[in-house]
Amino acid sequence: MTLTSSTMPTHSAHSPDRRDLLRLGALITSGAWGATSAGVWAQTADAGSSPGRLVVVFLRGAYDGLSALVPYADHHYYTLRPHIAIPAPGSATDCVLPLDGTFGLHPALAPLLPFWQQGVLAAIPCAGSPDPTRSHFEAQHHWETGIPGKSSAAPGWLNTLASQRQVGAIGVGESNPLILAGPHAVQRVPNGQAATRQGALGNDRTRDAVMQLYGGEDAISQAFRAGARSRVETAQMLQAAPSDSMQEMVAADNGAGSTKGLPQDAQNLSTLMRQNPRLQIGFLSAGGWDTHANQGAATGPLANNFANLAKALVVLRKEFSRPRDIVLVVSEFGRTSAENGTRGTDHGHGNTLWLLGSKVLGGRWHGRWDGLAPQKLNQGRDLPVHHDFRSVLAQVIGGTYGLSGAALSRLFPGYPHDTALDALMRA
Repeated sequence: MTLTSSTMPTHSAHSPDRRDLLRLGALITSGAWGATSAGVWAQTADAGSSPGRLVVVFLRGAYDGLSALVPYADHHYYTLRPHIAIPAPGSATDCVLPLDGTFGLHPALAPLLPFWQQGVLAAIPCAGSPDPTRSHFEAQHHWETGIPGKSSAAPGWLNTLASQRQVGAIGVGESNPLILAGPHAVQRVPNGQAATRQGALGNDRTRDAVMQLYGGEDAISQAFRAGARSRVETAQMLQAAPSDSMQEMVAADNGAGSTKGLPQDAQNLSTLMRQNPRLQIGFLSAGGWDTHANQGAATGPLANNFANLAKALVVLRKEFSRPRDIVLVVSEFGRTSAENGTRGTDHGHGNTLWLLGSKVLGGRWHGRWDGLAPQKLNQGRDLPVHHDFRSVLAQVIGGTYGLSGAALSRLFPGYPHDTALDALMRA
């Protein structure tokens, strides 16, 4: 449940009754504002000594990687997508931005082109889960637990990583993502402007009353107090951020899961992780990528999503530009290579995974690409998975944190080492 001003009990001149206080406590301890470890805000660290920070951006709904990293040099691309293909370079006002002789960027992703040219942005065009499911629920579960093919209960791999490293983790915009679930305490912050509001806790009488109600040393009281402190301190910290920067990031509609709110969520994440050096792991997500109909080409709904994603990544790169900082952009699976009868795309298999960071060997794509000829496609319909997402994540995390093979295996049981990705990260 995402905690917003509309879900918080309103305060008035009279003292709050017990029913309101209990409701407030339930909201804060339910996970909408997850408790952090004790003293998380008081801890400081030398930024230069940090081993690096990791941010994962999850595009829920299976985004169309063939529209983001466009194989414009393959004539099959234009045959398979007569209405939704991005025009070839130089053929239209809004056309593919060539990266090399094989791939180009969607024009709505133009703000990312300098990162490619600087050598800090890279792509893997055929990455994904080895499990063949085309179920959003199952595939996202596999990605978030790091265990393809199994949908049983398991902690999220970002929670496990935070526990291994004994660092703070934070998720912005999604109330309770599985990837952060587990025994290690993490912080969760709601979407957009809701993150800057203290709600009923901003009222002195209400705050004093609930703190008295939950003043004991039992687990629920301790969790409530930690969550309450987290909410107030988070709101105060974001309110203290430069107002012009915050206003610039405000989108017209900050609804939960919308890409419209992604730029501001990226700004909130950046501010909170900058202010608290203990937070070294971050998570963002946005929905709206399941484009079965009227997907659009250079313009349209998907292009609008890409524009918001690009804005968010520009914000993230500004903050996460230390030598070992890494930003990953992932999705549960790709989409069909051919457009469907409603000028959209259906659930696919392999997809483009993006990496942004100074340690990334960028300005190039990595791994295997066989093109879009029918015999090269998975089941004759979509991209194959040549590179297991666990192998990619293991390479990135190993390079960022220097984890041993045993530690990586605890994150991603049974992951295969992929020699084709040995050059993914700079030494």
